[in-house]
Amino acid sequence: MQEFLLSNYVLFTYSVEAMAAITGVLLYKKYKNSTTRYFIYFLVYLTICDFLSCYTWLVFPDKLFSFLVGTIIEKNYWWSTLYWKIGAIMFFAFFYRKILKTKHFKNIIKLTSYSFFIFSVGYILYNFEKFFITFFPLISVLGSIIIFLCAGFYFIEVLQSEKILTFYKSLTFYISATIFIWWLIITPIVFYDNYTTYEIAVYERDWDYIKLRRTIYLFSNIFMYSTFTFALIWCRPEADFEKIKNL
Repeated sequence: MQEFLLSNYVLFTYSVEAMAAITGVLLYKKYKNSTTRYFIYFLVYLTICDFLSCYTWLVFPDKLFSFLVGTIIEKNYWWSTLYWKIGAIMFFAFFYRKILKTKHFKNIIKLTSYSFFIFSVGYILYNFEKFFITFFPLISVLGSIIIFLCAGFYFIEVLQSEKILTFYKSLTFYISATIFIWWLIITPIVFYDNYTTYEIAVYERDWDYIKLRRTIYLFSNIFMYSTFTFALIWCRPEADFEKIKNL
């Protein structure tokens, strides 16, 4: 079973990711007047960016992008760092600043996210050559801290408000719980990202750890995107809760 899943790792991952994005697009009318529409944009953005990251499949002497062989963008480390490790963090910072009501929480997220972005740009420029050949665990860890802050502030607000009575119908609750769990599982692995590059794996034959890592990522991604899909179908827009509360 594990061999089957791992041999179809990309197919399963992209399928559940695309499923969440397509579900969001199909239900866009339902959420178009709520903050959730930004999250739908984000799902589409991720799907497109992940698709573009597959360009490396064609970077071989006999493939379409053979002219990229030996160039600095032969691998997609740089692209993954930009759109996911930095781009996704900045999106969630923006998203939660739209959702949170407490001004103090918003200011903390604004300050930390801008500081994270400035630091990330500076860190990349300082390590520019490595930017194209490896991931930066430090950026990943700092990004995860911002995710934990965003989700944590949201949970605090829910506990301190009437939202606690209807949290199970809130899309934001499922988003917050899911990204919190996902980053909690994945963050420790980023310290081994450089160790598990394909070049090192082939040389040292540490396939057991490679399989374990890919299995963790696979099930984490299936969990995350499946939950997003379920939540988009099951939940109501936040605006509906406000209408019900004011009746």
